[in-house]
Amino acid sequence: MAASAGENSKESSASSLARLAPLQAVLFDIDGTLCDSDPFHYLAFCEMLLEIGYNGGVPVDEEWFVKTISGKHNDDLVSVFFPNDHERGVKFLDDKEALFRRLAKEQLKPLNGLYKLRKWIEDRGLKRAAVTNAPRENAELCINQLGLADFFDALILGSDCKHAKPYPDPYLKALEVLNVSKDHTFVFEDSVSGIKAGVAAEMSVVGLANRNPSELLMEANPTFLIKDYEDPKLWAALEEIDKMSRTEKKTIA
Repeated sequence: MAASAGENSKESSASSLARLAPLQAVLFDIDGTLCDSDPFHYLAFCEMLLEIGYNGGVPVDEEWFVKTISGKHNDDLVSVFFPNDHERGVKFLDDKEALFRRLAKEQLKPLNGLYKLRKWIEDRGLKRAAVTNAPRENAELCINQLGLADFFDALILGSDCKHAKPYPDPYLKALEVLNVSKDHTFVFEDSVSGIKAGVAAEMSVVGLANRNPSELLMEANPTFLIKDYEDPKLWAALEEIDKMSRTEKKTIA
């Protein structure tokens, strides 16, 4: 019996990560990747933009949010809202982030399967870093609320690099800090900006299509897409990494 398209897709996804064996590290974006925080960012922007009369006072929709905001660094957003007043733009976005933290506090939940994946990573002694365009206060809020403060070996901020995502700098810095190879590391990302950054750093990127449209994410050329960390495609890929690692150990022995 011929394999179905879904089965073929699962097989190709699995083999695409197997070449990374022996795996050294796994890198994670934070917003939308560790937790579904985008709704709180969206609500914060809706409230703040109405206050300044943006878009003629007409509320922005989620499609606008995905195309204009998702995954971008605040430095790149200043000119979107206040092209002729940088200082006011910075203040506006600082206030928006403070509102996000008030809205999201005690409300953030991990993406499905995150703790299962955490155990898989810890059991194999892999290095891990959180790599984000978010401000430090936001990043630490998310990580601490999810109980992951002791999980990550490093937190890499776009603002600490010469260029934030979609440039590769944050991911290249993560490789340097962890002292691992791009050929034995992969990335989890949920935005076009983030996927582009990982791809530009010449790493395999697993995209999370939990809110952003799959067709939009695929334009950034991820290795493959998953719905969440329970997705069978992901676990097939991780099993292939384990198989390849066992094979290489036998060969060396």
